[in-house]
Amino acid sequence: MAIHFTVSHYFSFHCFMAPILYLILFLTISSSSVEGQPSPGYYPNSKFNSISFEQGLRSLWGPQHQRVDQGALTIWLDRTSGSGFKSLHQYSSGYFGADIKLQPGYTAGVITSLYLSNNEDHPGNHDEIDIEFLGTIPGKPYTLQTNVYIRGSGDGNIVGREMKFHLWFDPTQDFHNYAILWTPSEIIFLVDDVPIRRYPRKSDATFPKRPMYVYGSIWDASSWATENGKYKADYQYQPFIGRYTNFKLAGCTADGSASCRPPSASPSGSGGLSQQQLSAMAWVQRNYLAYYYCQDPKRDHTQTPEC
Repeated sequence: MAIHFTVSHYFSFHCFMAPILYLILFLTISSSSVEGQPSPGYYPNSKFNSISFEQGLRSLWGPQHQRVDQGALTIWLDRTSGSGFKSLHQYSSGYFGADIKLQPGYTAGVITSLYLSNNEDHPGNHDEIDIEFLGTIPGKPYTLQTNVYIRGSGDGNIVGREMKFHLWFDPTQDFHNYAILWTPSEIIFLVDDVPIRRYPRKSDATFPKRPMYVYGSIWDASSWATENGKYKADYQYQPFIGRYTNFKLAGCTADGSASCRPPSASPSGSGGLSQQQLSAMAWVQRNYLAYYYCQDPKRDHTQTPEC
């Protein structure tokens, strides 16, 4: 049976449906905005002056695989060597960051990093705070691994405190800012000023207190980096490149004034995070957290009492 609409039928139908369609459109737009990156409300990276590579850092190894151009640094890995760099000063606290752009394509097994460590002073018993990008294969996202070591990696009993994330953007398309804020009371990891992880000091035994240098590197970690070593570095895709710029090293040096106070991540200046920053961090962890050591049933949590 054919159904015929008159003009009056059309306008009656349109008037009935239009509000519903507008409501659906509004909810769709609102939903998509909720899913977007929230504003942290405060931008600690803007509070510190940028320095060039030459002003605060130096080559540590693989100098033939480094190039500095107008303060920006490019390091690369090929089958002959990777490369690493180190800060001129040792720090007891502070804000440490850089804008980093990663290599697209096949990067399995390759680690690109920015981290704090005192391994050279305390081999086998060192502290470390890591931002590490775990290489990947085409079609799968990069993993950003954050980690904290306290007195005891390198002796066969490594106790890492990993939290791994996927990102809400493609880190190979442009530079993004990655930073570590280390104070006597907490460690905060930030991506484009959005806090992604807060590691509070719950006891002296679970928090790094000894001075550390700032490091960065690119190297072959095929044995574990990509899906626990399933995919290895493939040098038909060499060189693997990491680019760094906009370095920020703002902290209390180990040999500096005892009155030095570390910077804050929050607008209050008193440490901790604001409610808006906590909400932004909750959004990241709700949508992009890939691994959390405290929730791993395979781990021996007697070694991580902070859990």
